[in-house]
Amino acid sequence: MRPQRARSGLGPAAAVAAALLTGGALAAPPEVAGARLEPVAPTSLPGFPGPDPARALAAFRGVCAAPPPAQPQAATVAGDHADLAATCALAADVAAGEAAGFFRDAFDAYRVVRDDGRPGFLTGYFEPELTGSLEPSPTFTAPVLARPDDLVSLAPGETRPGLDPTLRAARARGDGFEPYPDRAAIEDGALGGRASPILWLRDGIDLLVLQVQGSGRVRLPDGRVVRVLYDGRNGRPYTAVAKLIVEGGHLPLDGLTLATWTGWLRAHPEEARSLIRRNASYIFFRLAPVDDPALGPPGAANAPLSPMVGLAVDSTLWRYGLPFWLEGGSPGGERGHLAVAADTGSAIVGPARGDLFVGTGAEAGTIAGNLRAATGFVVLLPRHRGNP
Repeated sequence: MRPQRARSGLGPAAAVAAALLTGGALAAPPEVAGARLEPVAPTSLPGFPGPDPARALAAFRGVCAAPPPAQPQAATVAGDHADLAATCALAADVAAGEAAGFFRDAFDAYRVVRDDGRPGFLTGYFEPELTGSLEPSPTFTAPVLARPDDLVSLAPGETRPGLDPTLRAARARGDGFEPYPDRAAIEDGALGGRASPILWLRDGIDLLVLQVQGSGRVRLPDGRVVRVLYDGRNGRPYTAVAKLIVEGGHLPLDGLTLATWTGWLRAHPEEARSLIRRNASYIFFRLAPVDDPALGPPGAANAPLSPMVGLAVDSTLWRYGLPFWLEGGSPGGERGHLAVAADTGSAIVGPARGDLFVGTGAEAGTIAGNLRAATGFVVLLPRHRGNP
């Protein structure tokens, strides 16, 4: 969805108002995956649109301008593509000071009400900063692997003959396909010459952190910083190693943080290797420059993630670019939080489930690790403008 400049000659605010007059309210789907969409007036949402709607506007425009996602979304996801593209065109000429009015007037708000009556759930994720090297050494021993050439990624709902339909990737074998090796097999050399390292980290625990978060920044011995980006996965089910540590009675769930569970793994290397290998999922990566240190890596929508604004959603249900008003659970303690759907994740399932991109580095990691909150979700669907 690339923004197009308005040609009416009207100012930004007048252009939004004029566009809204040419069409009616969006005929929203009555429900999404069993959750009802109940209309709500934005003026009734305490704190809306938050203290800094200009940041959300910039993030929205970023998704509008991004190339199409690598895995196209189904036409059935909530959020009409044409209406969203038209709203992108309006957003291109909205000044930062008019961002609040834009989110109030260019969208219709709907509270996502789950069929069980329970609120939604919000977690956080971040971009870790790690140390590494382009060459192996006694200090850097864990290879970060590039995407193998025989890996076939499967879109949601897509499968291959003879494969378990729950698998999200396959291995090309002659004229057919087979399940891709799991983590333990990959660590034991199942990829052979197709396992091409792009760099090395200090140990398998840093590699696990990178794979859990899906991307990261790596500082090299000469001081350069490179970005390591997600480039596919083996399609096997994901198992949270931190959860295994708790279930094994090694650490309590209360107060569990990234630092505590990774610290426990380093203090117990043999048990750590065994637990990590129980997570069958394996992520592959590619290198990229850090173009803007203030922004995170590109999300699944191909737009750089804005800290505290970029939101991972269930991409089989919601179209990238949709704004969401998050009621409660904000890391800053605000009454509500405006975020923009720009990413997804295998654990982000359901209409009222989100993962907020918190930022980069250790402090962001602490905030993200502590973010587990019951949260109300209000989706902002672009208003239908009809045909010109």
